[in-house]
Amino acid sequence: MPHYVRMGQVPHKRHTQFRKPDGSLYSEEVIGAEGFSGIQSLAYHLHPPTLVERVGPSVPWQVETTPLDFLRHRHVRGFDIPSDGAWLESRRYVMGNDDVRLAVASPTREMGYFYRNAVADEVVFVHEGFGVLESPFGRLPFSVGDYVHVPRTVTHRWRFDERSPVRVLVIESFSEVEFPKRYRNDAGQLLEHSPFCERDVRPPSDLVTFDERGEFEVRIHKNGYLHTLWYRYHPFDVVGWDGCMYPYALSIHDFEPITGRVHQPPPVHQTFAARNFVVCSFVPRLYDYHPEAIPAPYNHSNIDSDEVLYYVDGDFMSRRGIHRGSFTLHPGGIAHGPHPGTVEASIGKKETLELAVMVDTFRPLRLTPLATANEDTDYMLSWQPERHA
Repeated sequence: MPHYVRMGQVPHKRHTQFRKPDGSLYSEEVIGAEGFSGIQSLAYHLHPPTLVERVGPSVPWQVETTPLDFLRHRHVRGFDIPSDGAWLESRRYVMGNDDVRLAVASPTREMGYFYRNAVADEVVFVHEGFGVLESPFGRLPFSVGDYVHVPRTVTHRWRFDERSPVRVLVIESFSEVEFPKRYRNDAGQLLEHSPFCERDVRPPSDLVTFDERGEFEVRIHKNGYLHTLWYRYHPFDVVGWDGCMYPYALSIHDFEPITGRVHQPPPVHQTFAARNFVVCSFVPRLYDYHPEAIPAPYNHSNIDSDEVLYYVDGDFMSRRGIHRGSFTLHPGGIAHGPHPGTVEASIGKKETLELAVMVDTFRPLRLTPLATANEDTDYMLSWQPERHA
């Protein structure tokens, strides 16, 4: 995160005595990444966060993927993938590699446990639904169009409002997710040319301290397993915290598009960066203003990356046969571009109202069996002009 946040009660100096009204000490916890070299926050608990009552069995938590043994473009009908259950039970993985995994989820039941992903940051794009993310750092409201970033090791619980259907895209990153370096100065502040700024980033807004004793189930993802531990005290018993590591939300609707006289390349849409992949936001924007501009994207070969587009809403100008919730995967090594007729049709248009999330990976992606079971197998042939006559 690019900025420091402080909430609740914290002592004047870190790692010093901080006492409760009864004279006993609060329990300090460093929550951070990369040992003690990465970003971190200090939290102060009513009770030690180490008190485990019992440990349950561990269950495998791995994703089966199939190597792409032939080179072709893919289209997965994401909304056709069934999903229900609580937060983890509803998660349906679509594709991934050793750097990132993509899943969809439509939770239909309340999350009766807490979750901690100890190996991956999670960026959750809220396609449908709204609610509150709870964590030791406080309550973080979210709604349609929000990216919600939950750093790894942070215990949390999702609460979705039952009045609205829920559909989310989950991006699991096995490295830290950050804002692109070209948007930041040497001090980490977002620069004037960045398509968003710190004012758009929403940290938790309401610190609620739970002083409850019982058995609180926390499910932890680590080493390919889902481990279950029951803690003696509520994990959200924090009275104060400060630092630079915490969950936050950033709305795709607050992303300000960068435009030009001629068509701009995909990096201008970049929103997040991680090891070997990036996340981009395609939002409503004015088209290019050169008098002979072609608004439709040019054909391009992704030699060094696989390109995934998750289609959110609007008119997908360069594509036909694509719907809300669709995934397209254009692997590196072969060219792709606009469908027949869309280039000429784009000339003279003033704007696009499309909304999409793009994930570009620099190592090949593999589909899950669930994805291939919901695939449009003729998509590779969709550039044939006779199919659009």
